[in-house]
Amino acid sequence: MNIGITCYPTYGGSGVVATELGKALAERGHFVHFISYAFPIRLTGFMDNVMFHEVEISNYPLFDFPLYTLALASKMVEVARYEKLDLFHCHYAIPHATSAYLAKQMLSMPNTRVITTLHGTDITLVGLEPSFLPVMKFSIEKSDGVTAVSRFLREKTLTNYGIEKEIEVIPNFVDTGKYRRVPADDVRRHIAPNNEKVLVHTSNFRGVKRVPDVIRIFDEVRMKVAAKLLLIGDGPERSQCELLCRELGIQEHVKFLGKQAEIVDILSASDIFLMPSQSESFGLSALEAMACEVPVISSSVGGLPELQIHGQTGYIAEIGDIDRMARYAIDLLTNSPKHQLFAKAARMRAMEFEASKIVSQYERYYERVLAGAEVPA
Repeated sequence: MNIGITCYPTYGGSGVVATELGKALAERGHFVHFISYAFPIRLTGFMDNVMFHEVEISNYPLFDFPLYTLALASKMVEVARYEKLDLFHCHYAIPHATSAYLAKQMLSMPNTRVITTLHGTDITLVGLEPSFLPVMKFSIEKSDGVTAVSRFLREKTLTNYGIEKEIEVIPNFVDTGKYRRVPADDVRRHIAPNNEKVLVHTSNFRGVKRVPDVIRIFDEVRMKVAAKLLLIGDGPERSQCELLCRELGIQEHVKFLGKQAEIVDILSASDIFLMPSQSESFGLSALEAMACEVPVISSSVGGLPELQIHGQTGYIAEIGDIDRMARYAIDLLTNSPKHQLFAKAARMRAMEFEASKIVSQYERYYERVLAGAEVPA
């Protein structure tokens, strides 16, 4: 197949999944064309059948805002015509699915299909804005196929938008060959020179991730257990979080690592992964931690209960219940045999989301949509 993939090229979960999916499809012999405004972060190394097509945005004084949706649609038309694309796979509904619909109307290629994958905030936050809701609903319903990364997100979409469209649940995935626990003694000695326990969190530091809760959980944990906290990522609330660490007097025990392209060594040196999010459609970073045998302590929101198993792979608590999450962390950090059982269970659970299994689901879904078959929910 000739597949056009459009995604945000940044560190967010949707871009990561889209890029890893494209690479995996290319390894299976498909021709993959990434269409975006920048080179995807995870698209590293040369692959003969992976191409990147940059969307160039012209700036004119007449326009106050860049017309990315239209520029993307034009680039999609160009790529589809010259590369004979079979389908567009759009990750994140706005504006990608909208642009794909426009492109399809302009193409004299009626068999080119549009598949939209819903990832989370496109549905739970952005699309609910009154200015976006009608175009969101329209773009989803006009897609030839729609997938969501969790049952929670599918139900949220159907309910919030009154969608009359079958939505297939295809979860996020992880390459368990790459994401596995590896020897990381050097990393651990650097992070925790006195053999402290290591807690870790990865996010884009937006309010919905509740990173201040991570810091407060850690503050309670270190009153009972010698520990260090690693914060991976960057975003609008990072400065606030750094200030909170100083106010609590724990800045020497918290390391802000910023954006990291490779985190396997860091996860392999960690003992607990914290994810107290307010909203989480799936929890890709938690899955990557689990694959590296790191038990997860999370909130009970969105797709997280579909991912981890309470009392086996980690623990789940209500949003904002800092005390309970801290107690769960202390329980695991002070009981080595129990922690080891949870770590192994986390790895086994992650294996159920192995990349090869999920990529095969996407391949079968593509074939059904290309054949024009009805796709059951």
